[in-house]
Amino acid sequence: MTEESFLDVSYEDGVAFATIQAPPINVMRMPVAAELFRFAREVAADDAVRAVVLRSDDPDFFIAHFDVEAILDFPTEGPAPRADRMEDNFFHAMCETYRTMPKATIAEIGGRVGGGGSELALSCDMRFGALGKTVINQPEVALGILPGGSGTQRLPRLLGRGRALEVILGCDDLDAETAERWGYLNRALPQGELRPFVTKLAKRIASFPPEAVALAKASVHDAEPSFDAGLIEEAHRFQQTLRTEASQRLMRRFLDAGGQTREAELRLGELCEEIARG
Repeated sequence: MTEESFLDVSYEDGVAFATIQAPPINVMRMPVAAELFRFAREVAADDAVRAVVLRSDDPDFFIAHFDVEAILDFPTEGPAPRADRMEDNFFHAMCETYRTMPKATIAEIGGRVGGGGSELALSCDMRFGALGKTVINQPEVALGILPGGSGTQRLPRLLGRGRALEVILGCDDLDAETAERWGYLNRALPQGELRPFVTKLAKRIASFPPEAVALAKASVHDAEPSFDAGLIEEAHRFQQTLRTEASQRLMRRFLDAGGQTREAELRLGELCEEIARG
């Protein structure tokens, strides 16, 4: 791993394991997202890779969420733009690469995941978590914005409309057991069993004919409507929220209250409620 790298990548039996290392809490900053995108494009084109696993060695955080400080620096002059193509949105294009590459993609979520980290995990083919450790949160609406990294599009397909809206509008912590029951997680396993299970599954898939894996995954994609139109509208509406006074005020309040620090992020659901009360 180079000095500037946020991924520790290893290859074993046809599986690319990428361990996210962006201390202190794996906030999804732009350089982290850029490296995740580069990695996705590389393994998508690598015939020696047949399965991909994203994981973190931080016992408390898979990926906290997208960097709120960076969002506050997004330009807000003029009307909210609407892209012509889904690919014009960097984050959407990155997530779609994980969803559509001809390899199995697996998110091993051993701790908390929120916001843009959750949206990346939702873009993977499978998600596995640890009982008593994995916690999911989409905090955006409490900050005056919306899940603009594909969450409004992926959550309804996985959870159904009502549960998706509970997650998106409630901005509260979702435990691993509930996440498994609702369909966010494929399985919630005892903490000590999570990594061995994911490793075994990834290597099992990688042992099968790669053409069959790729074509089977492509065929499953054919059963779903395209995400493109919804992602274009999501990006536009996210830009609309950035232009409100409430979003700018609440995102600053979030940071002032300790957002993006380890102590505060371990109680993210409570923090969302507190900043809404002012």
